[in-house]
Amino acid sequence: MTITDNTIPANDPAWTPTDAFVDASNMTAFMRWIEQREGLQLVDYNALWEWSVAQPDAFWEAIFVWAEVQSPTPHSSALERGGMPGAVWFPGATVNYAAHVFSHVRPDRCAIRHEAEDGTLSEIDWTELQQKTAAAAAALRKLGVSQGDRVVAYLPNTPDTIIAFLATVSIGAVWSLCAPDMGAATVLERFRQIEPKAILTVSGYTFSGRAYDRSAEVSQLLAGLPTLAAWISMDAADGVEPGALTRTDWTEATAARDVAFEPTMVPFDHPLWVVYSSGTTGSPKAIVHGHGGVMLEHLKLLGLHCDVDAQDVFSWYTSTGWIMWNCQVGGLLTGATIALAEGSPGFPDAGRLWRFIEKAGVTVFGAGAAWYTLCMKAGIVPKDEADLSGLRMLGSTGSPLPPEAYQWVYENVRADIWIAPIAGGTDLAGVFLAGSPTLPVHVGEMQCRSLGAGVYAFDAEGEPVIDEVGELVCTTPMPSMPLYFWGDEDGSRLHGSYFDTYPGVWRQGDWVKITATGGAIIYGRSDATINRHGIRMGTADIYRVVDEMDGVDDSLVVDLEYLGKPSCMILFLKMAGTAELTPELEAEIIAALKQKVSPHHIPNRIVAAPDIPYTLTGKKLEVPIKRRLLGQTMAEVATADAMSNPGCLSWYDQFAEGFHAEAG
Repeated sequence: MTITDNTIPANDPAWTPTDAFVDASNMTAFMRWIEQREGLQLVDYNALWEWSVAQPDAFWEAIFVWAEVQSPTPHSSALERGGMPGAVWFPGATVNYAAHVFSHVRPDRCAIRHEAEDGTLSEIDWTELQQKTAAAAAALRKLGVSQGDRVVAYLPNTPDTIIAFLATVSIGAVWSLCAPDMGAATVLERFRQIEPKAILTVSGYTFSGRAYDRSAEVSQLLAGLPTLAAWISMDAADGVEPGALTRTDWTEATAARDVAFEPTMVPFDHPLWVVYSSGTTGSPKAIVHGHGGVMLEHLKLLGLHCDVDAQDVFSWYTSTGWIMWNCQVGGLLTGATIALAEGSPGFPDAGRLWRFIEKAGVTVFGAGAAWYTLCMKAGIVPKDEADLSGLRMLGSTGSPLPPEAYQWVYENVRADIWIAPIAGGTDLAGVFLAGSPTLPVHVGEMQCRSLGAGVYAFDAEGEPVIDEVGELVCTTPMPSMPLYFWGDEDGSRLHGSYFDTYPGVWRQGDWVKITATGGAIIYGRSDATINRHGIRMGTADIYRVVDEMDGVDDSLVVDLEYLGKPSCMILFLKMAGTAELTPELEAEIIAALKQKVSPHHIPNRIVAAPDIPYTLTGKKLEVPIKRRLLGQTMAEVATADAMSNPGCLSWYDQFAEGFHAEAG
């Protein structure tokens, strides 16, 4: 879809907050509070950001106090050791994620709204949420689970999953979650690393109107995790082979109403959860984040950058296999109501989530960038689907939000909506780039660098550059950075993942441009860069042009570089509907890339493919397909169970075979 009318002029703000909007924001209140607390004069957001990265000890202490995080024991400083990796945060403090959540209990307000795929909307108020969490925590303790034990879950995006999480972390146990659409082998590759003591499961789920039986997968999990001592099932578990384990019924485990909520206070850096790298290549990293660090990062991200407070209804469309599930739960830390949309975003049609926003009263909503593009290409007009007058902010992440999607939102959602994309990831459990209710929105840009995140674009010499594309790095420690990787005893794998390029500096692996006004543009993964004749280009630049073309539904580009040979750039296209790849369309694509991107970045081959491969978290498999075409086997580069559409891998495997035969 190409937008030609009412296009926002280049460099002009697409949205500017009103004075009233700015004055009413949490960010403004925080800035004024910091001025009084620290004796500063902060003229704008960028001044606040500069102070936050120059004084990380004072900044994160201020977040701790501002958010009213409770610790029964004192801490000697906010940042005792600032080097990376190995920063030491809040020594002496004892906290608990669930305890902070339930500091917001109000019997007159909903805590969680949930819409099943069939449209059924249900609610849990704060009192019930706390009661069920306390009962589940008592059940876990009765089953022998204690502080430091790992509790794993194979569950969908429902309130019960959140209750299980809160119960687990309330007793100081460590949570880890995989979505039930993941295969047993993929889940075992993750869960086996952390030797869990207990598991929670469902034996089926629904997606796109179809029921999926996962009893065989659950049976394999129970048999394949020898350290398990307890199994809790959230359904009847028909067809599941329990082996030596006895099934505990979830409904019974959460039925008690006379159990007191008694959280275990733990050190600030006590493990909260284990999340995993995508696992598209190699063994997935088991990334450990701490209670205190995640709390502060999510309170900052949601409370300040997304302007969420206890009066809001916050929703981020996600599956339980994506770090945004964790972020969605983080809304409870602010006292907000969180709203879950379970199942497919496109069932029964592409307007489903827009209607959900109205139905659930959502005020702050986010989704993957690919979902906005899907709605745009499907011809959805959200303002005709639902009353969106109560919606204040739209967030996006997972991949760069293309400029045409901004224009589409302003034309088809509301002209005065605040669009605030974010960028960070699983590794950080937080963000490097974010929005601010005090700043204008420019098409194609993230509004700002996140508070406390010393984010820069580094050139080839490791020097920061402005208005030039460089490596996204973070020069300051952040409390939500990984405590460690599970099983990485000497820390070498963690160091190699982030710190081997620039010692003491986090390298994210993305190309970014920091603008003169403090905004940022992501250009794609730096390890999937298109390097033609020494000129580097992010893959997002290619996609912005190609995906606009009539007849093109999606695309994937790889640049193959061989020692001593010219590079070969291949553009794979998923055609829309009955459209075909014709010589005329190829010529149009090449002409558009020459005009809008660069005459250097023209594909050597354009190939129609049945589908574009994606991970379960919505990322294109650029690097794995590139490595397959460079000669590695598909088994070495990609794991089918870590993908949302693994059926297309066989086509790429066959293409690679033919490609190698042609190359000789």
